[in-house]
Amino acid sequence: MNILVLNCGSSSIKYQFFDMDKEVALAKGMISRIGMTGAVLTHKPFDRKEVKVSGEILDHIVATSYVISILLSANHGVIKDKSEIHAVGHRVVHGGEQFTQSVLITDEVMSEIRNLIDLAPLHNPHNLRGIQACNKTLPNIPQVAVFDTAFHCMMPPTAYIYGIPHVLYKKYGIRRYGFHGTSHFYVSERAAELLGKPLNQLKMATCHLGNGASISAVNRGISIDTSMGFTPLEGLLMGTRSGDMDPAIILHIMGREELSLHEANTLMNKHSGMIGISGVSSDMREIIDAANAGHTNAKLALDIYCYRLKKYIGGYAMAMGGLDAIVFTAGIGENSPLVRELTCQGLDFIGVELDKEKNSTAIGKEMIISSDSSRIKVLAIPTNEELVIARDTKDIINGIIK
Repeated sequence: MNILVLNCGSSSIKYQFFDMDKEVALAKGMISRIGMTGAVLTHKPFDRKEVKVSGEILDHIVATSYVISILLSANHGVIKDKSEIHAVGHRVVHGGEQFTQSVLITDEVMSEIRNLIDLAPLHNPHNLRGIQACNKTLPNIPQVAVFDTAFHCMMPPTAYIYGIPHVLYKKYGIRRYGFHGTSHFYVSERAAELLGKPLNQLKMATCHLGNGASISAVNRGISIDTSMGFTPLEGLLMGTRSGDMDPAIILHIMGREELSLHEANTLMNKHSGMIGISGVSSDMREIIDAANAGHTNAKLALDIYCYRLKKYIGGYAMAMGGLDAIVFTAGIGENSPLVRELTCQGLDFIGVELDKEKNSTAIGKEMIISSDSSRIKVLAIPTNEELVIARDTKDIINGIIK
C-alpha cells in the first residue's frame, strides 16, 4: 500500500510518500511560500538527488497538484499513475475531546475539525485546506486524519483541568490538550525497542525540542501529562513562544502598551521565548554561537531553556513515581549535544549519567547516550511523525477493506 502523508501549514506543505509494505519513504519534500511570489517545491526521491522547482503556486489545491505531478514525473517521480496513491494521511493539529484516535475523513469529520478552529486558529484551517485540496486533486481516494492531541487523550483530570470556574471548561472546552502527540508516541515506542524492554514497563520523559517544544510524562506507554496546554503556547521556553508565565503579565502589558487581543497574541507567540530574551535569534544554533561568543542575553536564554526543561523532567519523575528514561527528539533534541548536556547536568542524584563522548557523536541518529552504569537511560532519537501518520492511515484503510 502506497500512502501520501501531508502536513499543511498556512504557506507550506510538507509531504512524504511511503511504500507501507516495506515502510520505506519513496520520496519526501516541501512546498514553501504558497500564495506568495517565489514559491518553491523541494523534492527528494529516495534514490536520486534533490530537485527544486519554482512556480506560481497560488493555493493549496495548486500545491497539491504540484506534489502529485512530481511524484508522477518521468525524471523525478516514483510512480507512474495516480492510482498508485492508495490513501492520504493528514496531520491535523487539534482534535479536541471529540477525536481520541485517528479517523477516516468524512464530511462529518471535516465539519467537526472546522468546529475546532477556535481551539487551533493557526493550524486547523490549513489542515482543512489540505484535505479539501486532496478532495479535488485525488477524488475518491480515502483520507485519514491523525491528530496531534490524540496521544494525550488519556491524561487524568488532575493533569488537564485548569484552576478556572469549571463551567468554563464545560462551556468552551478550556483544558490541557497537549500537542506533538505523534512524535511523543513514536519516540517512546522506539526508546522501548532500543532499551530492549516492554513499553508497558517503562516510565519516560520524552522531550520534543524544535522551534516549538514540549515534554511528556509517558507512563507505561500512556501520556499522563504534557507541558503544552490549551494551546501550544504553554510549557517550555520555545523559539518564539513564551512558555509558562504568570497570566497577569499579559494583562499588565496589554494595559501599559495598549495592545489589542491580536497584538498580544502575536507578542506571546511570535516575539517572545528565545528570540525575546536573547534579541539574537529563535534558532538554537545561532543562540549557542552567540553565547559562545560572549553574548550575555544569548547565554541567559540558553540557560533558561535548559533549566525549565530540567524542572519538567524532575516534576514528571515525581508524577510517575520514578523514571527509567529521558528521550530527546526533534531538531534541537536530535542535534544539540550541548542542550542535552546542560539539561542533564545535576541530575546524577536521581541516576542520570550522561556519556559525553556518546552524546557528542549523537547528531541526527538513534543512540543511547547515557553511560552503561546510568540507572536512568538517556536517548537521542530522530522523530518520524510522518511514519506514525502513514501507519495509522494504513491500519484504518485495511480495516475498511476487511
